[in-house]
Amino acid sequence: MEVIIAKDRTELAEIAAGIIRAQILAKPNCVLGLATGSTPEETYARLVRYHKEEGLSFAKVTTFNLDEYIGLPPSHEQSYYYFMHDRLFNHVDINEENVHVPMGMAPDPDAFCKWYEEQIEKAGGIDLQLLGIGGDGHIAFNEPGSSLASRTRVKTLTEQTIKDNAELFFGKGKEDEVPKFAITMGVGTILEARRLLLIAFGKRKAKIVKQLIEGPVTSMVTASALQLHPDAIVVIDEEAAAELELKDYYKWVYKQKNAEYQKTLDRLAGR
Repeated sequence: MEVIIAKDRTELAEIAAGIIRAQILAKPNCVLGLATGSTPEETYARLVRYHKEEGLSFAKVTTFNLDEYIGLPPSHEQSYYYFMHDRLFNHVDINEENVHVPMGMAPDPDAFCKWYEEQIEKAGGIDLQLLGIGGDGHIAFNEPGSSLASRTRVKTLTEQTIKDNAELFFGKGKEDEVPKFAITMGVGTILEARRLLLIAFGKRKAKIVKQLIEGPVTSMVTASALQLHPDAIVVIDEEAAAELELKDYYKWVYKQKNAEYQKTLDRLAGR
């Protein structure tokens, strides 16, 4: 796991968007796994800017979103379908046929989950999966106790997740308006992506970020499964990194990789 500590939320978004941009430039027809919520908003804003100012094209990109509330139509302002189009898809040249967001109004959610897995496989798998982390350590809607081998399925949300999401989107005290079920990619599905990119910022995430990076791998903190992945990047800001025991080491490693390591590569290449 590579840990990158940005000085603040702005630099974090620049680094994350830069990693996604590099993926698209290296493979224009790549498959991206995308996340919703407040954490990736600035990252998406930068991708839109790269498209408008630099010509970064999404024309051949295929996307799969992590999750969606059951019972919310795509037109609902709190649906993740609406979120993705409002923050990203409506502002770039992506082909709508290549956009996949779980269908919250699917008449048979279980059958839809199976179909969603098949579509990911049909697309060749996910090249780069963007992730956030919940206050209890969940990725996507894989709540504490979820199997680390789980696949796309219907998941019952915890009271804490419902409360957190109510405060962020529906409004404080409106827990009753938040759906209690969601379709979510499983931890096993996520781990099959060729590369993982998790981002987190703020003091509220410091304790759980420590468990993600330096704690044991456990189903009680499903994000800890990233430790099992051969190519996982975690980008956090100083506040989210506050409780890390090896914080200085992570900074040193990143510095070496971006300076001395590049010099070594240049020397080996005869440049």
